[in-house]
Amino acid sequence: MCAIVGIYGNDNAARLASIALFAMQHRGQEATGISSSCDGKIHTIKNRGLVSEVYTEDALKVLVGNMAIGHNRYSTAGGDSILDAQPVFAKYKLGEISIVHNGNLINKDEVRQDLIDKGAIFQTGMDTENLIHLIAKNTKDRLRDRIKEALQRTIGAYCFIVQSRSKQFVIRDKYGIRPLSLGKLKSGGYIVASETCAFDLVDAEFIRDVNPGEMLIFSEDFEEPESIQLFEPEFRPCAFEYVYFARPDSVIDGKSVYRARENMGKALALNDKNDGIKYDMVVPVPDSGVPAALGYAAESGIPFEYGIIRNHYIGRTFIEPTQEMRDLKVKMKLSPMRSLIAGKSLLVIDDSIVRGTTSKRIVKILKEAGAKEVHFRVASPEIKFPCYYGIDTPHKEELISNNMNKEEVCSYIEADSLEYLSVEDLVNAIGNDRNYALETLSFENVIGLSIGTRTDCVTDEILDYLVD
Repeated sequence: MCAIVGIYGNDNAARLASIALFAMQHRGQEATGISSSCDGKIHTIKNRGLVSEVYTEDALKVLVGNMAIGHNRYSTAGGDSILDAQPVFAKYKLGEISIVHNGNLINKDEVRQDLIDKGAIFQTGMDTENLIHLIAKNTKDRLRDRIKEALQRTIGAYCFIVQSRSKQFVIRDKYGIRPLSLGKLKSGGYIVASETCAFDLVDAEFIRDVNPGEMLIFSEDFEEPESIQLFEPEFRPCAFEYVYFARPDSVIDGKSVYRARENMGKALALNDKNDGIKYDMVVPVPDSGVPAALGYAAESGIPFEYGIIRNHYIGRTFIEPTQEMRDLKVKMKLSPMRSLIAGKSLLVIDDSIVRGTTSKRIVKILKEAGAKEVHFRVASPEIKFPCYYGIDTPHKEELISNNMNKEEVCSYIEADSLEYLSVEDLVNAIGNDRNYALETLSFENVIGLSIGTRTDCVTDEILDYLVD
């Protein structure tokens, strides 16, 4: 779930890339990096830490040129070594190359072992490095042709930006799992970024989303980017982008993230089986639970209140790499409004329950602050199976809904009641026009998507929906 950006045709490319990465800091906080290209040479700065810490004025002076690519790291493959930060740079027969990647390649181990057997030497633990080797070992005369053939061996979720000494190649996988948008900079040139929230900060006008299976080529040969459709689209966007990960002011594939979350809250209110319980207020878990809570309040008529205050100097707990760090940050991050919630029956809305530890602590701090009842509502379905395409839930054992039913989860987090959004309501909240992407799939298509993985990443509920 990293952030990537590409700037082409602007003399302040690296600075604009750093600003765009700042806007997308929520997508990764472990490390950040930028590669620029000038006079046939690629310059790279990358380090652990936040965007504001890494890109000093001295660093930006190194990153000269009118084209640059950048990356914020959130690790789902590789480790915490600086070697596992991106961009990944290499020299090969056609010159210098640098790559950034958002996604997860599910056949990475198989491809890597084959490359090692044929003599490749890897410097990182990242799946991104596979593409470097596949390109370098190819014998085609043009980089675009090497990229095309390398992608034939690349299965999974990916948005790549490949930068040579004079061109940029932008690729989105045929499923469109991860978001990627194209914009026009008012100061000249183009921008490609994981989220449209980056466009506002660099003063860019949104043009369109990069199509699933499409490759865009930026070069001096054309005023506008050249478009090549590499694969037939099979659109299957990641719902978790709308549920949690994307910034609410972003628009992904034509859908407002904020409105999607608001619709999730409205659907929760319409289907809430409260058994006559009177809630005094709707309380969001900030920040990603706020739009859904506003939607619930608007639909139900129950007052919306900020019963929990967030310390904004603490980062996102879900993307912390260890459970110990997640627990500590939850305690530091969220504080209850005692004077507001004491003696009240609260309807608390969060975007999701993944491991359950955050929800349990939230319920605990609210009751310790005097809340009479805490009824928990979740603006997404139960997460029962791991994601292999870039969300950091790699093991079943970490997912509370895989090990417990709804009643057991409710008891574990010590809530007075618990309800989830249904899969159908989630699809409708994101947009009914998305249904075509699901309805055209067969059972075999879904299994085919999971080549190289366990097929239990697709829930029985989704399979029933597809078969129906």
